[in-house]
Amino acid sequence: MKELIAYCGLDCEKCEARIATLNNDDALREKTAKAWSEMNNADITAEMINCMGCRANGVKFAYCQSMCPIRQCVMEKGYETCGNCPDIEICLKVNMVIGNNEEVRNNLLSHSHEFD
Repeated sequence: MKELIAYCGLDCEKCEARIATLNNDDALREKTAKAWSEMNNADITAEMINCMGCRANGVKFAYCQSMCPIRQCVMEKGYETCGNCPDIEICLKVNMVIGNNEEVRNNLLSHSHEFD
């Protein structure tokens, strides 16, 4: 599985936080912080927008690093991603992300037995 597929199935390669980090793009950090603040009803600053990817080595966005319940669960269970978990279809945590997002579902399920 691609290292840049997050535990929840999101593609970190497409994430604006990762792109801003790779390119040291402060304008993109500002734009991302504003969008994420509005989307999450939280105070997110441009200085917080630094991440190399959920499963990749390097810096992580604070929420992803220590607060994301999906990341914590997968790491505790020792899976590569939620796609390897037998409870994926009934898991309330990951299904909040999967929802109607076919790309995320495909990212998880297309490689779900790769590491069994």
